[in-house]
Amino acid sequence: MKLVKSKQRVADHGEVFTPAWLVEAMLDLVKGETERIDSRFLEPACGSGNFLVRILQRKLAAVELKFGKSDFERRHYALLALMCCYGIELLADNIAECRANMLEVLADHLKLEESDDLYRAASYVLSQNLVHGDALTMRTIDDRPITFAEWGYLGKGKFQRRDFRLDVLTGASAYSAEGDLFAHLGKHEIFTPTQTYPPMTVRELAAGFAHVTLAPSLREEA
Repeated sequence: MKLVKSKQRVADHGEVFTPAWLVEAMLDLVKGETERIDSRFLEPACGSGNFLVRILQRKLAAVELKFGKSDFERRHYALLALMCCYGIELLADNIAECRANMLEVLADHLKLEESDDLYRAASYVLSQNLVHGDALTMRTIDDRPITFAEWGYLGKGKFQRRDFRLDVLTGASAYSAEGDLFAHLGKHEIFTPTQTYPPMTVRELAAGFAHVTLAPSLREEA
């Protein structure tokens, strides 16, 4: 693939894509985590998904090894693998490409049609996990605080979602420093979700995709 889209984009945004060989070499440094289905990865400048696509592919390979004999578990854990991939991207065409590339990988792996509930559920998850915004300011392109969904699989086809603000999560990393005003707080006091949802099935997640334009109303305003 081409490493630059245009000289102007390089000048304006410093946009240069990472070659495939370097992506593989970097991911091999944390190989065990890339092959753990529920490990979470955030790419703060995800571009069109060079890193996230390969992480998802590695996770899906792990799903096949562990759950390949059960189509029900295979499909649900494949969705969980997707749910654990996050990205932020400033440029609109890149974030659209990233979502499309990630969806294509999952759809090809599971042989999904666009009418499949799992396909539409994955589309909804990607609309929440891959954010059009600025990782430096931790704001979306329409100037809301970036909020990520923490997804968990409860078993028996049910998923749990809790939302967390990125600025709170990153700020909390300093709370444990010795002598910090908040050093005495426990994680349960620091990592408080902005919203917790009832357990959802794939069909219920798929229904969410039809209302994805309503998602900003669910997020805590600044």
